[in-house]
Amino acid sequence: MGFRVQTVLLGPEDGQYTGDEQPPIDFARITDAARVAESLGFDGVTVPEAGHDPFLPLAVAAEHTRRVSLGTNVAIAFPRSPLVTAQLAWDLQQLSGGRFQLGLGSQVRSHVERRYASDWNVPAGPRMRDYVACMKAMFETFQTGARPAFESDHYRFTLMNPLFNPGPIEHPDVPIHLAAVNPYMARLAGELCAGVRVHPIATFGYVRDVVLPAVEAGAAISGRTSGDLDMIGAPFLAVGRDDAEIAAAEHAIKGHIAFYSSTPTYHAVLVHHGWEEVGQELHQMSKERRWAEMPSRITDEMLDEWAVVAASGDLAASIAQRCAGLFSEVLLDLPPALRADEEWLAGTIASLQTA
Repeated sequence: MGFRVQTVLLGPEDGQYTGDEQPPIDFARITDAARVAESLGFDGVTVPEAGHDPFLPLAVAAEHTRRVSLGTNVAIAFPRSPLVTAQLAWDLQQLSGGRFQLGLGSQVRSHVERRYASDWNVPAGPRMRDYVACMKAMFETFQTGARPAFESDHYRFTLMNPLFNPGPIEHPDVPIHLAAVNPYMARLAGELCAGVRVHPIATFGYVRDVVLPAVEAGAAISGRTSGDLDMIGAPFLAVGRDDAEIAAAEHAIKGHIAFYSSTPTYHAVLVHHGWEEVGQELHQMSKERRWAEMPSRITDEMLDEWAVVAASGDLAASIAQRCAGLFSEVLLDLPPALRADEEWLAGTIASLQTA
């Protein structure tokens, strides 16, 4: 059956995980990347919230593509009210002709409070449950004009005048994909959402042992199975055209892994593999801003649990082998040199789609 294949626009480059600054963006960069992605055969393009707003570039991409899905990967929910997010999603769904996918994530408390300058006053899981339910009530009101009557522990939506209602659209079913690492979010996605965006910090073994059973448990509540959901994986990829490029890619990916492993919220993954002490050490190093030293704490054994390591010619087969039974869609986040090899990239995408 194969995999649907996504890519990322405006994704962080390797150096940003170890302290480099963000490059500037412009309309030409967004439009060119979106057009190329569609021409190469990608099924979808996504934009992360990693230094830039994830919605605005998708509006630009919607104008310059016709086929690919367009998703946030992911938008951080809690600093935005449900209505702010719902309006953005509704407009992008309309502008794209029904191709928008709303990827949502909770982030972690320190970032929401100290980076977003927002509030974190309740546990993330129950708040996200109410957030998703509230947005669904908003979508219903947008489409039907029904008087809103949503009240929950965390959100209240009981007022919508015709002046402020964006009104019905041709494709009102906006897919919500929830970012998940820990079991609560995976279960919630299975119960309420169209799909799960599994964070790359989840190893293949952790996805199999923890994430998928939680998704199945949530899906059963709504009379579904995980096969009814979009299971989207974004595995770390250490790929190159020769041994030197593969070695360089391995070092770069260790930087990505170390960055995410320094976050205590993700330490359940490390505990699952017996690496809790490494996570604690990385967390302390991040507090001391020792970014450049952190990749050395990720061993080759750990890298193999997290990443697909392959020569470029073997990449599609290696991804298919590692992701089979776990994901229905995969996101390819590749280094610039390989992104520039369009013939190879188109072949890799086609091979994954027919794997």
